[in-house]
Amino acid sequence: MISNSEMIRIRRQMQRRIRDVVAERRRARQMEAIATDLTADPTDTRPESSLSPTA
Repeated sequence: MISNSEMIRIRRQMQRRIRDVVAERRRARQMEAIATDLTADPTDTRPESSLSPTA
C-alpha cells in the first residue's frame, strides 16, 4: 500500500513532468513558427495603393 505522503510525492512528480512536456512542445511549436517565418517568401502581397504612404 502506498502511503499518503508517497502518493502526494508521485502526484507532484507527474505534474512536474507534464509541465515540462507541455513547455517543451510549446518551445518546439514556437521554433517551428520562427523557422517557417524565416523561410517564407519575403515579398509583400499588399496591393500597390496600400504600399504608398498617405498624406
